[in-house]
Amino acid sequence: MKFHKEGYTSLALVVLFIFVLLAVAHYFDAGKIVTWLIYAVSAFLLITILQFFRSPIKKISLDEGVILCPADGKVVVIEEAEEQEYFKDRRIQVSIFMSPVNVHVNRNPISGIVSFFKYHPGKFLVAWHPKSSTDNERTTVVVKRADGIEVLFRQIAGALARRIVWYVKEGQPVQQGDEFGFIKFGSRVDLFLPLDAKVEVNIDQKVVGGKTIIARV
Repeated sequence: MKFHKEGYTSLALVVLFIFVLLAVAHYFDAGKIVTWLIYAVSAFLLITILQFFRSPIKKISLDEGVILCPADGKVVVIEEAEEQEYFKDRRIQVSIFMSPVNVHVNRNPISGIVSFFKYHPGKFLVAWHPKSSTDNERTTVVVKRADGIEVLFRQIAGALARRIVWYVKEGQPVQQGDEFGFIKFGSRVDLFLPLDAKVEVNIDQKVVGGKTIIARV
């Protein structure tokens, strides 16, 4: 287990906040009850930041025939849907909701070349809102495998997630299981797969990024 690089700023701000609280308490000679309350709040904040930005070290088993899960969380959508941004046709949509307690590292579901990338500024509706996939802040990434099959995956910010981070660009080769991004504080990832993909997960199933097989193509 390691601490993700995206959390350093948040950790520094929390430590600074705790330092200021303790300094103010000392300056005004706060009583024991107030001091212990500050200690309790400080411990809660530190634990929250450390657990949110944790980044488990994973050994990824590469398999060109499968679509790996891009994020930790719970499957909330499995349906045939119209993908209107890139494919402009019918695809199988699989959506994974990440709560604030999940690991928020996002991983490439397949290996290949990034054939499309776009960032969309937007709203911050709750991640399960029907319009969050089209109205919220989001990124769209399409990776093309060596055999020509393309998979689209989309980071979608939630009500608490105010920053999406990505590490890919068009034309870049990527490997299955490697990090392609990070979303802070609760969010969602949508996958759009070919109609002949055999989905291996179920609604409400808990999934693990880089480990759970979402589908086989």
